[in-house]
Amino acid sequence: METIGGGFYWQDMTVGRSFKTRGRTITETDLSGFVSLSWLNEQLFTNSEYMAAQEAYTGQLAPGGMLYLFAEGLAAPTMEGTGMAFLGMELEVKGPSYVGDTVHLEIEVIEQRAASKGNRGLVRTRNSVINQKGETVLVYTPLRMMRGRPEE
Repeated sequence: METIGGGFYWQDMTVGRSFKTRGRTITETDLSGFVSLSWLNEQLFTNSEYMAAQEAYTGQLAPGGMLYLFAEGLAAPTMEGTGMAFLGMELEVKGPSYVGDTVHLEIEVIEQRAASKGNRGLVRTRNSVINQKGETVLVYTPLRMMRGRPEE
């Protein structure tokens, strides 16, 4: 019997397949908790008077690292029970993100192959974090090891 709610097997992640996640709004509580947890006590993230004096920004900035972790949380259902290992990535911040922004993740499979042993494969995706204005604010390309379909 098939269990619903699990992630994709590597065979399901064919090159060219794409999908998007639900959205998530960045809150002041998110920023405060992340800055406290990570010790990113930079004025860009902790001092509203300093930020108000910066002409380049239009609100309270959210760290790129926080956006990446939000994206991984949004992507988690695609790997639940099937993700085996995170093997590396490239990451590029394309633009600022602010408290109050709502972001979602658009995922495209760009590489897929069987692993050298076992019922598993390697899958690389291009993950784009998109804000409510349709702007791409972060792109990363994780390579993951994923389980194969159970052998029948």
